Amino acid sequence: MEGTKAQLANLVFMEDADDVYNEIKNIALLMEPEIDFHLCMQVYDDIVRLFEGGYPGYKGFNTAYHDLAHTMHVTLAMVRLMHGAFLQGERFSSEEINIGITSGLMHDTGYIQREEDLEGTGAKYTLTHIARSIDFVAEYFRDNPVYSSKMPCYRDILNCTGLNTKVSEIAFASPSIELLGKMLGTADLLGQMSDRYYLEKLPGLYDEFVEAGITDFFDPLDLLDKTFGFYDMTKKRFSRELGRVYEYALAHFRARWGIEDNLYLVAIERNIGYLEAILTHHREDYDQYLRRSVPNKKATGNLNSRFSRKAGRV
Repeated sequence: MEGTKAQLANLVFMEDADDVYNEIKNIALLMEPEIDFHLCMQVYDDIVRLFEGGYPGYKGFNTAYHDLAHTMHVTLAMVRLMHGAFLQGERFSSEEINIGITSGLMHDTGYIQREEDLEGTGAKYTLTHIARSIDFVAEYFRDNPVYSSKMPCYRDILNCTGLNTKVSEIAFASPSIELLGKMLGTADLLGQMSDRYYLEKLPGLYDEFVEAGITDFFDPLDLLDKTFGFYDMTKKRFSRELGRVYEYALAHFRARWGIEDNLYLVAIERNIGYLEAILTHHREDYDQYLRRSVPNKKATGNLNSRFSRKAGRV
């Protein structure tokens, strides 16, 4: 594959969480061939169960935008950035690779309601979901003496996904953990904005904001209009708070796929360009031009049917 002829969505079958996880594992092995994947595999299995509604004490996901697909997009972007950094001389221990991957897998667990929570959907936690995700991680690793001791690292890494977080003010445990935090904050944005269904999913994000009491948008069209400003803010955040770690993706795509482009930026620019064309020329019926069929999120088909196909592998 060469240049912009290659498309991000064609590299991995993103509609199957197992395929995405297998690519995550393959990339991690490029950094550390002897890495023990037991922890990542267990976390992956449990996160799929969590989103499907099979994890003890929790409901499945019921949010319109923050779904398992988003989690897998972000985690794959995370490990791609890690690999790109590795290729440029950064080194992560096996433990740090595990922390990076599991941080991606668990970064949005705060949107999942507990079983006794009967009001609304997980979208109501939009403004508090990072703190709730950190609480989930702490609960998950409570009986794991190795990773429970890493909770300050998980806390700092997950906090980097907050759009208002001053990353420069966080006292990270080490330069490597700081880099992982900046990478997750970057991957959270790259993963969603490069998604080939990003524009089709934005009305669902508007619905989440409404339930959360966020009043920045009048309607879905207003959110689409303000997506350009969000992208401008994102680019500034990439460069300022997040240390331009998005640039590591180019080294990954070059080594893994022989592609001389940062396909995340290419895909995002394509989405933004198409949105601009729609709102310029088809404003009155914009929804007729957002016609990609978003894969079914429920337990039929791909992303969320894993346990009906594989009987809960551990």
